[in-house]
Amino acid sequence: MDKLINISQAAKILGVSVSTLRRWERDKKLIPIRTKGLQRRYALSQLRPHQKRNFQQEKRTIAYARVSSHDQKRDLERQKETLELYCASQSWKFEIIADLGSGMNYHKRGLKKLITAILDEDIGRLVITHKDRLLRFGAELVFAICETKKVEVVIINQGSESRFEEELAKDVLEIITVFSARLYGSRSRKNQKLIEGLKDAYDAART
Repeated sequence: MDKLINISQAAKILGVSVSTLRRWERDKKLIPIRTKGLQRRYALSQLRPHQKRNFQQEKRTIAYARVSSHDQKRDLERQKETLELYCASQSWKFEIIADLGSGMNYHKRGLKKLITAILDEDIGRLVITHKDRLLRFGAELVFAICETKKVEVVIINQGSESRFEEELAKDVLEIITVFSARLYGSRSRKNQKLIEGLKDAYDAART
């Protein structure tokens, strides 16, 4: 009789997470046996290495696009078009996730969805137009997670974008605004002068 093991043991044998096994069950790719207490049990014959490859070969590609503000919506559409054309030319099955928000914002809905998909081992590839489209600071951490989860990262353009200086100035302004408010108080004269000076520098960068 084939030996039955629990979900944690099965995940270890296949080298995936428990959440991945639960997703495979929802997708009817790997359905466990249920005990009287509704616990999942897997037969060892279900967990052969060639079957693992069959489960993983359908992993999708996520193409991620982001701009910082509403006045850049045209840029966002151009990013999405570039990603679509590139992924289609590679014959990849892909999904585009788009965010509108600062490169300093780690709580954007699309970014959180992307990171969850990476951690759940739900994707095999991440495609972005430029490194800074992901995050201004911290992109390397996401890339490190991708490496651990065996997610390929494709950066279409390795150089700086034409609007890099403007967006960088805006992100730096955001950082200084937050920290100066904490240090001096939002009504502090010193704080107000600092913010006004940074805004002037930001406006200068846009012209």
